[in-house]
Amino acid sequence: QVQLVESGGGLVQPGGSLRLSCAASGSILFGSVIAWYRQAPGNERELVATITWGGSTNYADFVKGRFTISRDNAKKTAYLQMNSLKPEDTAVYYCNARTALTESWGQGTQVTVSS
Repeated sequence: QVQLVESGGGLVQPGGSLRLSCAASGSILFGSVIAWYRQAPGNERELVATITWGGSTNYADFVKGRFTISRDNAKKTAYLQMNSLKPEDTAVYYCNARTALTESWGQGTQVTVSS
């Protein structure tokens, strides 16, 4: 079982940047796909970005060109660099790790974009 802990959230002004981290403990994340999701109040959880073990990435259209997902397999940590933040990016951001046999979620970290 993998435990995931997100960090790096906070309050930022529109146009600002934040970098979220997702640290894994427990079983090694070999072969996993890491994903970042977000959920705003009253909305369903939505997929933001994914990255495979080999580093292939995909992004939701609403973050393309602004967010970058990355991972350091040796450190068992994934990141989400968020630039040019907008008020509509305000949400709780969750890290997800999935293999063929397991799936784990973090507890989430709040990101608030407001002036």
